[in-house]
Amino acid sequence: MALGVGVPLVGALAVATCSHSPLRAEGPHELPSISKLVTGGSGAATAPAPSTLAGLDLVKIALGDTSATAPLPEKKIAHLTIDPALQRAADAVMTMHHVPEASVVLMDVASGKILVYASHVEKGPPRDLCVEATAPAASVFKIITASALVEHAGLTADHRECYSGGEQRLVEKDLVPDPKRDRWCTTVAGAMGRSINTIFARLALRHLKPATLEGTAKTLGFGSVLPFDVPVQPSAEHFPEDQLGFARTAAGFWNTTLSPLHAAWLSATVARGGEPVRPVLVADVAEESGKVVWTAEASLAQKRALKQSTAEAVTTMMESTVTDGTSYRAFHDPKGAAFLPNIGVAGKTGTLTDATNQRFYTWFTGFAPSHPIVVAEGDTPATQPPRQVAIGVLVVNNPTWAIKANLLAREVLRAYFAQQKVPNVTAPQIHVSPAKTAGGDDDDAPERPRQPSTTPGTKHRRQRGS
Repeated sequence: MALGVGVPLVGALAVATCSHSPLRAEGPHELPSISKLVTGGSGAATAPAPSTLAGLDLVKIALGDTSATAPLPEKKIAHLTIDPALQRAADAVMTMHHVPEASVVLMDVASGKILVYASHVEKGPPRDLCVEATAPAASVFKIITASALVEHAGLTADHRECYSGGEQRLVEKDLVPDPKRDRWCTTVAGAMGRSINTIFARLALRHLKPATLEGTAKTLGFGSVLPFDVPVQPSAEHFPEDQLGFARTAAGFWNTTLSPLHAAWLSATVARGGEPVRPVLVADVAEESGKVVWTAEASLAQKRALKQSTAEAVTTMMESTVTDGTSYRAFHDPKGAAFLPNIGVAGKTGTLTDATNQRFYTWFTGFAPSHPIVVAEGDTPATQPPRQVAIGVLVVNNPTWAIKANLLAREVLRAYFAQQKVPNVTAPQIHVSPAKTAGGDDDDAPERPRQPSTTPGTKHRRQRGS
């Protein structure tokens, strides 16, 4: 736990998928790409930024050796909370892998200060992707459903359910328990870690009303404005009235969108025991002469969103994603050794495909350390324990891909904890990686020759969900 204390959906359909097999949305609807939704726009209101920061241009962030700045009108300069070394690491990974679009937000959990605020657009004009809530939230929305199940239905992380079906799509029969078909059983934590759609769909139908889940979504930032230093597009949520549509939404199939900034804020809220904090990017503003004319207030906690016991249960569920779920392979090498040894990581993935526009979307959001670091015998601990950080990562690939969101998140976290001198954590090595094909389960594909990469091979393990 903590180490310190809607817009219209425009037809976006989020698809929760299985392992390396990105799936198309069911039905004839088209899943818009990020760029298509941005140009169309929804006209939704955004949170007003401080008037002093009006006109802040975050596509022109300049990095020095120890500082980062962005321009303001009238030749004023905003000094940012960004860590230049970590920002460069995130930029380098995205650039070297030539992802069409990607975004990373790394946030100090205790203070809300943004340490990494990086967007990458391979072709076309640069954009601030961190505040765009146009990508479907996919299975990241399971964090919302899990929070509602704990808070309002009294479920625990070790509550056990049996299931069948629902790995690639949810149909009516998947929602009906059937002892003859339900041959696999796991806990809610296991269902979160492996992103098992059927379990979340059934539990939501059994224990939650649409209004209850919608209320939890709103409490956790969906359909409302997120206070920040620049306007943030609200993350959207819509709950269909029919039973199947509600179940699919609860499982993270569609009807929700998310911004990378909101994703980081959401994980920080869980890390803080259910008490959100306002994200802060601008430390102060100075005139051309260097005179400071505005300084950010100390970041204050916002209204509690979840009970602490709920946040603790959701943390346990999210830890399963890395220890035995959809991000095990991303955070462990082929021999099963962790890239972040002795550092607990709580996270959630999301995966979907826009078949019409040939875009492959992946998410990772989470926080670390999710519990105090235990230093192995013989290792010298860091001078000071590293501060807890939350991360939100979105990667948009073409049908061929070289890196996914959980791998990008891992590399940024490696850079952070190596910088903090945590024992046995190495900084990422940046090399060009060959592209992979998004269609199909590459667990069963023959090994291709590889060149040195920032995404080394990971342990083969069949996974369910996204």
